[in-house]
Amino acid sequence: MEEKKLSTHIVGAAGVVVNETGKVLLVKNRRRGWEFPGGIVEPGESIPEALRREIREESGIEAEPVRLFCLSSNTSSHPGYGGVKTVPTKVVTDYVCRYISGELRGSDETETAVWVSEEKALEMIKHPAYAARFSVYLRKSARPVYLQYESHPEFRVMVDTEI
Repeated sequence: MEEKKLSTHIVGAAGVVVNETGKVLLVKNRRRGWEFPGGIVEPGESIPEALRREIREESGIEAEPVRLFCLSSNTSSHPGYGGVKTVPTKVVTDYVCRYISGELRGSDETETAVWVSEEKALEMIKHPAYAARFSVYLRKSARPVYLQYESHPEFRVMVDTEI
């Protein structure tokens, strides 16, 4: 009997951290440029745990997820990097987060971190997937939004709907 294989997706979590003055946290990723912090959920981790860890690792900031604002699917895989042959499809959860404490700093993945206005953040984020997801945040929808997009060979959104 042929072995059945389960589908494999990267599960990610990212957060738009908002401080007490209404500014948002951006980190400068060494490959993608300015973005809001996040990353891959590791084995045994819950999504909120992964989100808090990624924000802390990338920026030095402690934050608390408050509300899911976007669930997205990148339905394209593409050639990998850093020893990874192929990057699989992704499911990403994006949260609005509340700043708790910490001092801004960079990391192995990020050059630096800054607090900026929402308008400035929209100008700074150039990576198409992060820009699309940040635009969802700016809508301030009462319900989360589902985005389905492909990032390769070029970026395009196929579904954009409240859920």
